Amino acid sequence: MKIIFAGTPEFASVALERLHAAGFDIALVLTQPDRPSGRGLKLHASPVKQFALAHHIPLAQPRSLRLDGKYPDDAAAAREAILGAGADAMVVAAYGLILPQWVLDAPASGCFNIHASLLPRWRGAAPIHRAIEAGDTETGVTIMQMDAGLDTGDMLFMHSVPITGGDTTATLHDRLADLGGKLMVLALNQAAAGQLKPVGQSAEGVTYAHKIEKAESAVDWAQSAAVIARRIRAFDPFPGVSSVMGGEVVKLLESHLDSMKRPPDAGNGQILSADADGVRVACGDGVLCVTQLQRPGGKRLPAADFLRGFALSAGATFDAPPAVA
Repeated sequence: MKIIFAGTPEFASVALERLHAAGFDIALVLTQPDRPSGRGLKLHASPVKQFALAHHIPLAQPRSLRLDGKYPDDAAAAREAILGAGADAMVVAAYGLILPQWVLDAPASGCFNIHASLLPRWRGAAPIHRAIEAGDTETGVTIMQMDAGLDTGDMLFMHSVPITGGDTTATLHDRLADLGGKLMVLALNQAAAGQLKPVGQSAEGVTYAHKIEKAESAVDWAQSAAVIARRIRAFDPFPGVSSVMGGEVVKLLESHLDSMKRPPDAGNGQILSADADGVRVACGDGVLCVTQLQRPGGKRLPAADFLRGFALSAGATFDAPPAVA
């Protein structure tokens, strides 16, 4: 099949690599414009763009695909490229732009999406983060025929994977990215053979994975230790989870529930002990043992090494999170 690929981050580049290796004719790649990042805020190409350039695949980076939107010239140029590609299908994976109806209608077989959840659970922007944060024991990948709704299209393939107690968004991302690429190859092969059997999504169990905001990084020590531990895993690597001690932000990178009984007179966020095994903190319910921490501009360090350069002692209390306006 001749395909167009639309995607931007590492999750998408894994799928693009799979499709390229499987021998699909990739007529065009769409990806977001280069973004400033790093200390110098230099423009950086997305992982998908880097792959396309390395393999000499035609590339477009429109700021929008809406012909009546803020960037009509970008959209018009993209429309010419998309229609000119004469593709059988478009594969979409974490692209980051809304696809207007004209895009959905352009390829002969429509647009197929790789979504990192078991739909209809966790429609939306951050399904991996939200699944871990919510304490789900499994997630997976759904290959979907796209329609105008937000992840509401008919399902073509679905495969589940367990979420382990040690999974972070980073580790789960890598497994799901690999799985998504494999499933999309299967879906396109079946589409070429006319063997796809779309299944409509259930109206039950719909949840939305809202975009992750930096403001979510602050720990609310009134929450239970179990909830905070899940958030630490869910927000690794972005935006991270942190709390303030002595006016300095401390990132909390790894943790587990501790067997220590929470003293009834301890305040939320109060340090109960700090040693080489970890920093034990009283939470709204239970005790959290933080085993890996980081200072601003510093390295991720095990508790033993962190405590040599940053004094955390029993009785001290992390600040309460800032009030939400």
